[in-house]
Formats: sequence, structure tokens, C-alpha cells
Amino acid sequence: MPIRSRENLIAAWAFLIAVILAVAGGIATTLVGQGNNTINQTLLGILSIFGLIAGYFVAEKDVKTFLIASVSVVIVSSAGLQGGVLSAAILGTVQVNKLLANVLGALMFIFVPSTIVVALKTVFSIAKS
Repeated sequence: MPIRSRENLIAAWAFLIAVILAVAGGIATTLVGQGNNTINQTLLGILSIFGLIAGYFVAEKDVKTFLIASVSVVIVSSAGLQGGVLSAAILGTVQVNKLLANVLGALMFIFVPSTIVVALKTVFSIAKS
């Protein structure tokens, strides 16, 4: 989806960078292993900060669409994390389960903070008017 206006430019770039980092970090964590927790914690902290930035810069006209989409992503990611054991049993590989769990978990660190920020901005906007 092309960016049509400049008001969402910061949020769009923050989300793009964060999603790329989340997917790359999830894959790297799966391939390298859980050995270095400092890198994992740092990556998750960076993803959370990108989520906060992206949520802060979501335009007011896009709030409803953003909240519906982000809540959907959070629910589906949560269900995917819960169902990871089932997918490993069906596919017979634990590596796929770890990859799925790592990527979905990293995505949750982006979308949960951004959803909270946008929801709070909306509540304050409604209370102000």
C-alpha cells in the first residue's frame, strides 16, 4: 500500500523497520539458538520503542483502521503462539515451531505497545471533545 500523505510517514517507516527487524531477529534467534539473552532483550527493547514511536505518529483519521488491524494481528499472533505446539506435532519438526514462535513473539513486541498508545490517544481525544 503506497503512502499517500506525509503525516503517516514516520509511523510507516517505524513499522517497516520494526517488522524487518522482528522477522530477521526471529529467524536469527531460531538459527543461532537462545544462547545470547542480551541480544534478544536488546532487540525486543528496540522493537518496543519502534512500536511506541509508530503508535504515537498514527494519524487521527487512520485510528479506527489501525486499531482493527493491530488488534487482529495481536489476536492472531497470540493464537499462533498458543497453537505452535500443535503445528510442531502436525509437521513433525520442532525447528518450525521455534521459528514461528520467535517471529510471532517479536511481532507482538511491536504491535502491543503501538496498539496501547493509539488506544490511549483515542480515549483522550474522545474525553477532550
